[in-house]
Amino acid sequence: MAHTQHLTMRRVLRREIAGTIGLLTDEQDFRAMRRYRTFAFDDHTTYLQQVEALLRTLAAQGSHTTVVLFDPDEYAEYCAESGLEPDAPTSRTRFTAQLAATGPTVPYDGQPLDQLVPDLVDEAVRRATWEYATTLLARIGTCATCGEDIGRTSFVRAAHLLTRVVDTASPGDLHLVCSVSAAPDTLVAVLRAEERTEGATRLDEAEALEFTTVLALGIATASAGGLVMRTTAPDTTDRVYGWRLRGDTLEPLTAAEVFDAYCTDIESGDLVSPESGVDYCVPPDLGDEVKGTGHTH
Repeated sequence: MAHTQHLTMRRVLRREIAGTIGLLTDEQDFRAMRRYRTFAFDDHTTYLQQVEALLRTLAAQGSHTTVVLFDPDEYAEYCAESGLEPDAPTSRTRFTAQLAATGPTVPYDGQPLDQLVPDLVDEAVRRATWEYATTLLARIGTCATCGEDIGRTSFVRAAHLLTRVVDTASPGDLHLVCSVSAAPDTLVAVLRAEERTEGATRLDEAEALEFTTVLALGIATASAGGLVMRTTAPDTTDRVYGWRLRGDTLEPLTAAEVFDAYCTDIESGDLVSPESGVDYCVPPDLGDEVKGTGHTH
């Protein structure tokens, strides 16, 4: 009787434990792991099918599982720094556990793997963009003229600008894109906000932090950049408008400039067909409080 109770308690406890699976999302990373004798798979498609089956089984048992991007190069570095044998399942488990605490993860909610993988890759790109922008901000240092910490001051300014942009938006769901030309690549941050209720807008805190950091980097480095906003509400035409980053302030774009910005692929520069039923327009007035200080670091 006691043995049966113990088994039941263990099954209940198992449902209380959250798990993490490290996923090899592409063929190249999968091939890199095949050099380890203890890595049991030899076909990437089969591997993905088995991972999806395992996720479904865990979900059916009531377990909560998150998926993290497994990078073979980072894994090899981790093993070398930690003195671990890389060709061992226990080492892969320890690395995955660390990724769960520090890396980008996506919760498994029953979605198919071909939907989960792009979400996971997007999350990894977002995290890398934020870390890169944060590092650059920290390296800028203090202003030779006024002694202010340029990165911190720019972040405060960026947060203020973002607040004004959100507060002046039309009611509805918001989708913002910030792009900053930071060598060697253009940095892009995306922020989504749910429809406002009782005057409040629900922002994803992680996205807001990343968005503000990228905007702050553009301010701190006086880089070319801009913001584009799209508002969506029931029974109304979607509205798209934007601003050009100029120093530490935002200058409104004309409707034609917004159309060009929204219908151009950021990565390739190719034209994208405009959507029907979308109003490309000038943005609302952000008020005098967002005007630049005139001070340049």
